[in-house]
Amino acid sequence: MNIFQALGRHILDLAESLGSVTILLQKTLKWIFRGKPDFRNIFAQMLEIGVRSFPVTSLTALFTGMVLALQTGYSFRKVFNEPLYVGTVVGLSLVKELGPVLTALVVSGRVGAAIAAELGTMNVTEQLDALYTLGTNPVRYLAVPRFMASFLMVPLLTLYADIIGIIGGSFVAIGRLGIPSTVYWNEIQAMQLNECFHGLIKSFIFAVIIVTTACYKGFNCSGGAEGVGRATTSAVVVSMVLILVSDYFMSALLVSIGIG
Repeated sequence: MNIFQALGRHILDLAESLGSVTILLQKTLKWIFRGKPDFRNIFAQMLEIGVRSFPVTSLTALFTGMVLALQTGYSFRKVFNEPLYVGTVVGLSLVKELGPVLTALVVSGRVGAAIAAELGTMNVTEQLDALYTLGTNPVRYLAVPRFMASFLMVPLLTLYADIIGIIGGSFVAIGRLGIPSTVYWNEIQAMQLNECFHGLIKSFIFAVIIVTTACYKGFNCSGGAEGVGRATTSAVVVSMVLILVSDYFMSALLVSIGIG
């Protein structure tokens, strides 16, 4: 019976967490559409989430495109004696899968952890209670700017990562594999617009996953400094797992409706 009790307890905890996340998301959306936007705070979060993520996103996308081109070229050379379709593989892999997924994972590790730690620290030091006392809603003041900034900047980072990755692939394809530049870039230009939308749509969903998970973990943090550490770790791990799991289901859905 202890096993069934433990299983039931975990199921109830999961259901309670899902309900709390839904309520948090509902409150956030309500304040977005009904409240007056705090543009100063939103721009500050856009700077933190987007602009300051450029360096790590650039490195990740650049070397992803380079290694993708290298492995594709040598693999196809073994089969066809020529490094064929390198531009096609690099372009499609980046814009449909690797670009949005790797960008979301990078943002989750950098920004999601920071949001959870910041809000968690405010929670355990009773700063959130102080906001309630002053008549300020923490969801409106803290969650909404981060939600809007993430929803805007993660897709832009994804587009940026796609471009950097394709450029990195061109360095290897042209310089290392000896593929003519016109061949590589013609293959890139042959990609259809709906294939680019495939990854872009995913990035919006990933942004919601990252910021919602981080805010939920931060708002429900307890246990002092140790609790903040647990909340931060949990926010990163949960958001990364959700990104990878949702990626499959979104890919299947988008392909079934003809996007990508």
